[in-house]
Amino acid sequence: MEVTNTIGRRKSAVARVYVTPGKGNIVINNRPIEEYFTTDILQYVVKQPLTLLGVEGNYDIKANLDGGGFTGQAEALRLGIARAMVEIDPESRPKLKQAGFMTRDPREVERKKPGQPKARKRFQFSKR
Repeated sequence: MEVTNTIGRRKSAVARVYVTPGKGNIVINNRPIEEYFTTDILQYVVKQPLTLLGVEGNYDIKANLDGGGFTGQAEALRLGIARAMVEIDPESRPKLKQAGFMTRDPREVERKKPGQPKARKRFQFSKR
């Protein structure tokens, strides 16, 4: 029984993913996926790589999620699972890449600048 270990990131969320052959259980921070991601959309996002390859019930996934919000964590976990599937079966890479699951989304939050209320917003200009 071999454990495949990968990492996925999105915004400030980090997902450490451990994939083992099993019955299809997904455990996130020692809680089942239904309890951690309560919305169906986020559960769907996490399971997308498995559904695409048709291996939903073949692997047990244990993940440690840290940082970010729910959406960022779900997408970081999706990237980690996709990377693990490629490590297990390199022939699945073109299919996952075509679907866009192998690309790390590089967008990050822009920093707030001094003398401004937010990153790009300016205080109201007064001529007099």
